[in-house]
Amino acid sequence: MKSQQAKKLHISDSPGVYFFKKGKEILYIGKATSLKDRVLSYFSNDPEGKYQNTSYGASLLANRGPLIVKMTQEADNLKFQETNSVLEALILEANLIKKYQPKYNVKEKDDRSFNFVIITSEDFPRVLIVRGREIEKGLVYKIKEKFGPFTDGTSLRLALKIIRKIFPFRDKCEPLSGKPCFNKQIGLCPGVCAGTISKKDYSKTIKKIKLFLSGKTASLEKSLEKEMKTFAKKQEFEKAGEIREQLFALKHIADVALVRYSNFPICHPGEGRDPENQRWIPAFAGMTEEIKTFRIEAYDVAHLSGTNVVGAMTVFQNGEMEKSEYRKFKIKNQTNDDLKSLQEMLERRLNHKEWQFPNIIVVDGGQNQINIARKALGHGMSKSEVVSVLKGKGHKPKAILGNEIIIKKYKKEILLANSEAHRFAIKYHRQKRGKW
Repeated sequence: MKSQQAKKLHISDSPGVYFFKKGKEILYIGKATSLKDRVLSYFSNDPEGKYQNTSYGASLLANRGPLIVKMTQEADNLKFQETNSVLEALILEANLIKKYQPKYNVKEKDDRSFNFVIITSEDFPRVLIVRGREIEKGLVYKIKEKFGPFTDGTSLRLALKIIRKIFPFRDKCEPLSGKPCFNKQIGLCPGVCAGTISKKDYSKTIKKIKLFLSGKTASLEKSLEKEMKTFAKKQEFEKAGEIREQLFALKHIADVALVRYSNFPICHPGEGRDPENQRWIPAFAGMTEEIKTFRIEAYDVAHLSGTNVVGAMTVFQNGEMEKSEYRKFKIKNQTNDDLKSLQEMLERRLNHKEWQFPNIIVVDGGQNQINIARKALGHGMSKSEVVSVLKGKGHKPKAILGNEIIIKKYKKEILLANSEAHRFAIKYHRQKRGKW
């Protein structure tokens, strides 16, 4: 297929799936954030996106390999199918590859290297991402359903995180153990472990996930609308509200980011006190420079009766752990005073002007810890919101103190960041105790 032919096509800027064809035969299927940009990239080495004509040469060969170069030369026409979101494009691509088995998709990467989403054959099924080779070798649990192949493992993992926020599912916890797992505490497990969801209700959630992974979004939306009306008629308004939130999130997948962004509205600190002052981040906004990183930093102190005192900072950016941004602090003032240790850690951190400033700061403790953090930040010098996680027995989260609007929007991220800071601080303390 020639570059001139591709440029004459009226290709949409929308997300979707494209098909390289030879006659009626489908040679290759791919997904795209922008169909126009993606398709024309096969025929251009112009980094500014002017799509100047170029021969099949070094650029395509280096980026995609000789098989794809051969495929573009062999193809004589190109079709595409728009989707409402990048997430839907990812699902559609997998289902179409499974259906048509295009020869260049298969040649480029054998089935053993592809990723699949599996649903296990258990009373409370797990939803897991596995490699084709793991399935082939029988290294996974008994499989009831399999979806894929998915060509992009990174996007698939991020997509499943979005799906899980809409429809919480089980992946690791022990059913009916009576002990809530961590994912239950942050809303990503429906309570299979704690026994707060019945087998019947959980099977309904799994059915919804299956519909979504099968690309049957319209059917899923109709099912949710019907379920919501049924609960409303029974005056079970709390359950109806939960379904309404799922339906809303599902219908707005097109408005949220798949790459490194949460599927919930981002309300910037400083604007957070006004619940109306919020905006949705558009799909794949993380690939543009206009949307800045949303950063949460969590802090914790660890010591043994005032000795070997250390501090730890963990970072979540756009809902994802950024381990390369984690920092350790060897506390200079070795005392049994957690407030002074926290103050020292925060003041030292704030001296690093080159580090991106956080939108939310999470501290471990109560109101005193919040006051110390605000004092370290200075009066009127920062728009950062400060929240604290108050612990109960067994060091388990009891409450979150701070701006209620921020807490409501970011409860899961706050708890996860706090837990990670505690883990990181304890690990560093044990390392130091072994040396001192």
